[in-house]
Amino acid sequence: MSEKVKVTIDGITVEVDNGTTILNAARQIGGDIVPPAMCYYSKLQGSGGKCRTCIVKVTKGSEKDPRPMPKLVASCRTTVMDGMEVLNITSPEVLVARAGVVEILLINHPLDCPVCDQAGECDLQNLGYEHGLQKTRYEFERRTFERIDIGDKIQLHMNRCILCYRCVFTADQITNKRVHGILNRGDHSEISTYIQHAVDNDFSGNVIDVCPVGALTDKTFRFKNRVWFTKPVDAHRDCDHEKCNGKVTLWYKGADVLRVTARKDQFGEVEEFICNTCRFDKKATADWVIEHPTHIDDTSVIASNHYETLIPLHVIQPNAALQAANEVEFHKTVKY
Repeated sequence: MSEKVKVTIDGITVEVDNGTTILNAARQIGGDIVPPAMCYYSKLQGSGGKCRTCIVKVTKGSEKDPRPMPKLVASCRTTVMDGMEVLNITSPEVLVARAGVVEILLINHPLDCPVCDQAGECDLQNLGYEHGLQKTRYEFERRTFERIDIGDKIQLHMNRCILCYRCVFTADQITNKRVHGILNRGDHSEISTYIQHAVDNDFSGNVIDVCPVGALTDKTFRFKNRVWFTKPVDAHRDCDHEKCNGKVTLWYKGADVLRVTARKDQFGEVEEFICNTCRFDKKATADWVIEHPTHIDDTSVIASNHYETLIPLHVIQPNAALQAANEVEFHKTVKY
């Protein structure tokens, strides 16, 4: 049994395993005190420490050494110590610094949300809304790159990339070989190599799901619809690939499956990576065993537009209890 330590975050004390990071300790508490994370991904080893959006203030190091840490620290990379005290949303210093980090992330971002397929489920949109400034101090021209097709199913729009490294770690850890990475330095850094000809492994589509912005998009879904006009449904199939469990989310528009994605947890992270066959080649309802509507957080724009209606999707068998629950939720959202 691992040793337990206590840490206090924004006045709330939680007991966690020794070696847990501040970010994951905050996630065990939940709610607004969880720092945002654009580069950290719990399923990917070595991720974190790139974007600095999860910075917090450690006002007490531990019971043994109560001295505060002199600078703000990345919560995804800093492990807790017994008796540690941390400030996140209760620290004005953290909020000002985080707004500055968001400003840096948006320096080169084109802000083309109206035409971006990631709109409505974009971590950068949420981060900018919750922690961003109303204007930027940056006066120089934004960097630009040409769009690159990564194989026949994925398009890379490097202008939107924030260099979180998630796609690099994904290719490195769940595929047989990684063929792309970060080239150049500073403002010229980019995700690249001869990837438009090289990315052809069975799990390449997962880089789309882990990308927190609209830099890597699904070409089979591109410009077809907005996510808030679709209805996500959990489904599964018996996949032939030994590393794929076949558990996915189907995104319906009427009777059509517009796209297939891996299922994500409450923090927007993929629960289990899926193969390209499930993602790109199985877009008929007959290919899947339908389970139930995917739960969408009330704060998401996907849930705000008639997601839960009185009429269940035609692919789901009528369920009296579900319809009754839907009616209650429907009346909560009716605008008078």
